[in-house]
Amino acid sequence: QVQLVESGGGSVQAGMSLRLSCAVSGGLYTNRCMGWFRQAPGKEREGVAAINTATGPTYYADSVKGRFTISRDNVKRTVYLQMNTLKPDDTAMYYCAANPPSDCSTGSWSQGVRSFWGQGTQVTVSP
Repeated sequence: QVQLVESGGGSVQAGMSLRLSCAVSGGLYTNRCMGWFRQAPGKEREGVAAINTATGPTYYADSVKGRFTISRDNVKRTVYLQMNTLKPDDTAMYYCAANPPSDCSTGSWSQGVRSFWGQGTQVTVSP
């Protein structure tokens, strides 16, 4: 069964950290551009970070550079998003998505047009 399952969201205070996980099954992991996205109420969806599961390069939105780190565990077929120094503006539903591998290097992953989505996990950061 093709599936992406996110976990690790929660409610924290500003300055704290969270680590999100995305467990991938059903053939969507190998040689993919795996991305993390977020969407807050009333705001457009934003591509936060991406990683090529085969070769490892990572990509970040300017809004999270230096605070968020995307990584993967190829044995566990899981992609992580380590979020440090969280801010209230980081409050959103966070989604994991699988994209074709070329989407990482072209940057098109952030548009989420060719993505297969998970159900999302909520992150709430209070002041």
